[in-house]
Amino acid sequence: MTRMTATETRLARDWLDWHERREEELRAPHGWLSLTALHWLGPDAAAFPDVPGRWRATGDGGVELTADGEVSVDGEPVRGTVRLEPVDGLPGVLVAAGERRIEVVRRTDGYALRVRDPQAPTRTTFDGVPAFPVDAAWVVEGRFEPYPEPRRITVGAVVDGLSHFPTALGVVRFAVGGAEQELLALTGKGAGLRLHFRDATSGTSTYGGGRTLVVDEPDARGRVRIDFNRTVNLPCAFTAYATCPLPPAENRLTVALEAGECLPA
Repeated sequence: MTRMTATETRLARDWLDWHERREEELRAPHGWLSLTALHWLGPDAAAFPDVPGRWRATGDGGVELTADGEVSVDGEPVRGTVRLEPVDGLPGVLVAAGERRIEVVRRTDGYALRVRDPQAPTRTTFDGVPAFPVDAAWVVEGRFEPYPEPRRITVGAVVDGLSHFPTALGVVRFAVGGAEQELLALTGKGAGLRLHFRDATSGTSTYGGGRTLVVDEPDARGRVRIDFNRTVNLPCAFTAYATCPLPPAENRLTVALEAGECLPA
C-alpha cells in the first residue's frame, strides 16, 4: 500500500471537512433538496392545490398575492392583497405557509412560485453526494487574465426559453490532465472567481448541465489555485424545480475531469 504524503493527507482531511459542510448545507430545511414544485404565473390570478392564496404576475415587475391569513411575509399574516417584487437572477421573496416556504422568483421576464417543503422526499431520503476520490493531481495553478472591463454575457438555462446574464471578469488559463485549458471566469455570490463548465464526464458520470467551482481571488501576479476536487453540482442536478444557468458555450474542458461531485443518485 502506498503511504500518503503529509500534503496528500492534509488535502484529504480538508476536503472531507469541506464536503461535510457542503452536505449539511444541502440538508437545510428549506434548501435545494426541499423543492417540491415550480408554478409559473400569468397575468390572471391563479390558485394552486399545494399553495395557499391566489397569485398573478402584474406585468410591471411584480407579483400580487391575495390571501386571508393562511400565509405570512416577514412574519406578518397576509390579509387581502400584497405586492411582491423579486429580482431577476437572485433568490426570491419568501412567503411562509406553516413549515413550508413559497419562494417567489423572477427569471428573465417570467415569474414563478417555488415550493420549499422540509418533508420533501428528496430531502428526507438524502444520504450524501457521491464524489470522485480526492487526488492532488487535480490541484493546479492557473493564471487569471482580466478583461479591461467586466462583460455581461448571455447563457441559456435548464428551463427552455429562459436566459441568464452572468458577468465575465476575464479568462483563467491552466494545464490539467496533460492539456492546456482556459475558462471564462464569472462573478459569484461572494468573493472569488466562479468557473462554470462542462468536461468529458458531463452527461455520463457527472451532471450533463455542467458543474461549478469557486476559486479564491488571484494574487498580485494573477495566480490562482484551482482545486478541482471541490467542483460541485448545480441545484438542477438534485431537483427538477431549479432554473439553473448553463455554462458559457466556450467553457468546455477537453479532458475527463474525474474530480469533485458526481451525478447524484
